[in-house]
Amino acid sequence: MSILTVEKGLSADVIRTLSAHKKEPKWMLDMRLKAFNYFIKQPTPKWGNTELLEDIDFEDICYFNVVGKNEDNWDNVSDTVKDTFEELGIPEAEQKWLGGVTAQYDSESIYHSIRADLVEQGVIFMDMDTGLREHPEIVKKYFGKIIPHTDNKFSALNTAFWSGGSFIYVPKGIKVEIPVQAYFFISSENMGQFERTLIVADEGSSVHYIEGCSAPTYSSQSLHSAVVELVAHKDAHIRYTTIQNWADNVYNLVTKRAIAHENACVEWVDGNIGSALTMKYPSVILKGEGAHAEIISVAYAKGKQHQDTGAKVIHLARNTTSNILSKSISKDGGRTSYRGLVKVSKKATGCKSNVVCDALMLDETSRSDTYPTMEVSNSNSIIEHEASVSKVSDEQLFYLMSRGHNEGEAKSLIINGFFEPFTNKLPMDYAVELNHLLEMEMTGSIG
Repeated sequence: MSILTVEKGLSADVIRTLSAHKKEPKWMLDMRLKAFNYFIKQPTPKWGNTELLEDIDFEDICYFNVVGKNEDNWDNVSDTVKDTFEELGIPEAEQKWLGGVTAQYDSESIYHSIRADLVEQGVIFMDMDTGLREHPEIVKKYFGKIIPHTDNKFSALNTAFWSGGSFIYVPKGIKVEIPVQAYFFISSENMGQFERTLIVADEGSSVHYIEGCSAPTYSSQSLHSAVVELVAHKDAHIRYTTIQNWADNVYNLVTKRAIAHENACVEWVDGNIGSALTMKYPSVILKGEGAHAEIISVAYAKGKQHQDTGAKVIHLARNTTSNILSKSISKDGGRTSYRGLVKVSKKATGCKSNVVCDALMLDETSRSDTYPTMEVSNSNSIIEHEASVSKVSDEQLFYLMSRGHNEGEAKSLIINGFFEPFTNKLPMDYAVELNHLLEMEMTGSIG
């Protein structure tokens, strides 16, 4: 079914092959090769779950696999790919309440559409490869400026091998009232997926972008290493929602960062279910006075899974504000970690930040850790942090069961209530689907 598949393993030749296939400008190929050289020289990070990170065999990964060309008519998509996305409900969601959708299968988008009224308003929403071809001046202005390849080992890996992802530009003053969505699916064993997403909201504009992620389970590992860059200009508003449900053989190592200018607002709404290891810390740099960051994340880990997630906010300007809410559940020996940073510069007076971390452990073998870092360089800011760890109590179960619920229903109600601050941010269809996923994951849990 594949149009182009490269051999497994790291090499500059793979980069040249995929860049030639995409007919990229020379500056992009040069950036890729520079990032590749940086990646090769960098050691594996010595923090987080180093044991799992060291298990990654980069030579046993396929870095580029294209299964079909990008279509704008669903009927033209191959039956195999179509069946996958129809099972995930993508076409139905597009018809009911989405302003646009991109579906990526392994390395490239295989379907894309956007509503005509958004196009008429000047909204650009397309896969990243098409964005580079059709809007090179915008891409070159922002690509790699918020997250350079030197940021970390995995941002370098993504910059070297990136393929697919989403490119969005919202013109000045345009409010995109309905969400747009991208869905990323890894279909192959030992596959590496390296999508690159860039969203630019011009002055006074707004957009809500939703991404979903999943993969079938194989006996060997797959690697997902994405980079997401957001730019919210003056008075702009970006909400970026993620619901990932990776199989437990996927290593999910993602770098996400936004810059918020004067009075802009950036929201990360981040849901993490599945994967062998997730390391992801959505961040916002509050560059303009009055800018605001809102980060809500939930994580669920069971068995050998480790969700190492959190948030970072850098207050660079005066009177900036941020709220971070982290919720996690660990079960059957699963491990969740909150790893966060709030940094306030010397000149950023009048700032306010509130961090809340709540963990729920469902048995004695599970684990939850909190690693907060706060660096405040002035005495005229208010920074708050609170953390709690709890379990599903016998009293809670008894009360709900006395009201006519069986034990399984009672547990599901408690879990859904625990995650409610997250699901309240989701469109109704997504909230229902997330609750359904959690109910399935909770089967057989111990109170």
